[in-house]
Amino acid sequence: MDLREESMVLHEKYNGKIETRAKVTLENDHDLAIAYTPGVAQPCLAIKADPDRSFDLTCRGNMVAICTDGTRVLGLGNIGARAAMPVMEGKAALFRRFGAVDAVPVCIDEPDKDKFIAIVKSLQANYAGINLEDIQSPKCYDIEDELKKELEIPVFHDDQHGTAIACVSAVMGALRLVKKDIRTAKIVLNGGGAAGTAIGRLLVDCGAENLTVMLHHGTLCEGHDNNGRPLDRVQEALSKVTNREKRLGSLADIVKGADVLLGVSAAGAFTQEMIRSMAPDAVVFAMANPVPEISYADAKAAGARVAGTGRSDTPNQVNNVNVFPGVFRGAIDVRAREINEAMKVAAVRAIAELIPEEELREDYVVPNAFDKRVAPAVAAAVARAAVETGVARAPKDPEVVLRETYLRVNGVPMD
Repeated sequence: MDLREESMVLHEKYNGKIETRAKVTLENDHDLAIAYTPGVAQPCLAIKADPDRSFDLTCRGNMVAICTDGTRVLGLGNIGARAAMPVMEGKAALFRRFGAVDAVPVCIDEPDKDKFIAIVKSLQANYAGINLEDIQSPKCYDIEDELKKELEIPVFHDDQHGTAIACVSAVMGALRLVKKDIRTAKIVLNGGGAAGTAIGRLLVDCGAENLTVMLHHGTLCEGHDNNGRPLDRVQEALSKVTNREKRLGSLADIVKGADVLLGVSAAGAFTQEMIRSMAPDAVVFAMANPVPEISYADAKAAGARVAGTGRSDTPNQVNNVNVFPGVFRGAIDVRAREINEAMKVAAVRAIAELIPEEELREDYVVPNAFDKRVAPAVAAAVARAAVETGVARAPKDPEVVLRETYLRVNGVPMD
């Protein structure tokens, strides 16, 4: 069987990938009386008196909703809320395995942006955080921005920010190996959708000063007509802080002499000739899935010092699994009101600096998803940034977050 056939067998065998289980014993009348009526009235009254007690007295305190409308699922496009469920279930399983975070799919059969926002807003009382997933752009920007304004819990569009954190941490890890500075490195980013614009913004937040973004019709450039193609508001804002030399041309033109080439675009978009035209010690991350812009083997053969893709069968996988479990773990551990830019940058640095200098190799600049240190390090860094930026409602020592997360995720204490 190939992977697709195996996946069908697994989903049919288990009727999906997640289930709910009671944390408490229900074996006799006394158990029933304190878990349910009449004893349950007491926590109800405590929450009525202080709504924040819901984080302590119910599953809400460790629960994230994975919300989608199914309009842009993986590479499958607009397949609808029901067909999106397997992906959201998988995401919930990853939250549990890698972050000890409870998560549930919330597939909302509502394509209207404003109605979708209203539905998610009405669900706030059930969750400690909202993970937005697989929503088409530019609608996804408006949904996230509005929910961040309206809700008092973290809202995080993983397709944007999880991908951005994973990518930028990989870039910084690679730059550590090749001894180049992100502030002076010439970086070319191919793709200006939800993931690409988020990567661009985060690169700038992390210090990149020489970044050029390529759209499918040409270079993103402030004041340029972009070949008659209108920019969305996020692309417009990004154009003001990138391509400062206002260079125009094709990808093959722009990539010449570049230190870093990133792809969140389409299969086969990069050629070996492009890679050969880059600066010495070039870094290439081709992240289109399932088929990258250029294969790992071809990028290396063309002279890239460091290469990576989004695939698990080649080195240096750029994987959101390194990001969202730890980000939410840290945010909900300190009851953060939001996940802000400082928390994202903290997550980038935690991942990028996890591999000791002496262990960095061309095929190992990105920690493996199963590295036991990743989620605890990210959680601690995010918690620290939340406290320092004043968005933590229940501040906590980051060292405690680190050790507690390690124990919850790995089942053993840190050494």
